Amino acid sequence: MSDTAAPNPNKSRFARALDSDLWHNFITSPVAVISAALTLVFFASAVFAPYIAPHNPFDLATISIMDASLPPAWLDGSDPRFVLGTDDQGRDIFSTIIFGARISLFVGFASVIFSMILGIALGLISGYVGGRLDAFIMRVADIQLSFPAILIALLIDGVARGVLPREMHHDVAIYVLIFAIGVSGWVQYARTVRGSTLVEKNKEYVQAARVIGIGPVIILWRHILPNVMGPVLVIATIHLAIAVITEATLSFLGVGVPPTTPSLGTLIRIGNDFLFSGEWWITIFPGIALVLLVLAINLLGDWLRDALNPKLR
Repeated sequence: MSDTAAPNPNKSRFARALDSDLWHNFITSPVAVISAALTLVFFASAVFAPYIAPHNPFDLATISIMDASLPPAWLDGSDPRFVLGTDDQGRDIFSTIIFGARISLFVGFASVIFSMILGIALGLISGYVGGRLDAFIMRVADIQLSFPAILIALLIDGVARGVLPREMHHDVAIYVLIFAIGVSGWVQYARTVRGSTLVEKNKEYVQAARVIGIGPVIILWRHILPNVMGPVLVIATIHLAIAVITEATLSFLGVGVPPTTPSLGTLIRIGNDFLFSGEWWITIFPGIALVLLVLAINLLGDWLRDALNPKLR
């Protein structure tokens, strides 16, 4: 009789996850654990910003211009109420970083989801249908790849600002930014899903589904899509960091979120105007937060890519 124990079918899904190779790979990788912990801290701070932040940068009743440009708490002339100092409007830098990360992550998540939906849909259609439609979608993707993503986002943002009335610019700025970043990032998803679909559509289970009369939409949704999602999750993780950087870049250039909205890119742009006057903390601390956030997400994405690829184990 074999000594190998059969898997317990009564185990919960959580217990099976703890016994998986993926979890073991995670807990034995210090870089993955530290990056995941740092990412979790940023996400938790963003979600619970109104409860964690010592001050609300959106509450004008609590902001005083007399508190403007105060240095961090360990420098002379500081105020212990503001650990990292204040900006030119008297807003607490630590609080604006927390709320700024919330806005940056919201824009990043929304744009990644939009890119995923658009790219996966076009990739599935392109790979499954083939022919002229496949050639057309891929040529559009090739043309878009010849331009930097930031230029495409700038173009879309500029067109939107020209079409929409001026009084609507601030109200729809975040949604225009999400659309611009999302449109600039769908190509990677489409090309990856198309390649996987070309492989999956010729397998026996897809041919059997066709024989019994299942329609193409059901085949794509129920059979092919679940088998092409592995690489997509890796791309989405890395794309989230790129989307956050793109939002910060556009906001730094003045075409992102409104100046009254403290995203990380906006804070860096505002602080840059005061950098050479000695008020370095206005731009340095948001910049450090942005670097840590993007680095943590990138390292987590790199680990996930290696963990899900058996050839790299």
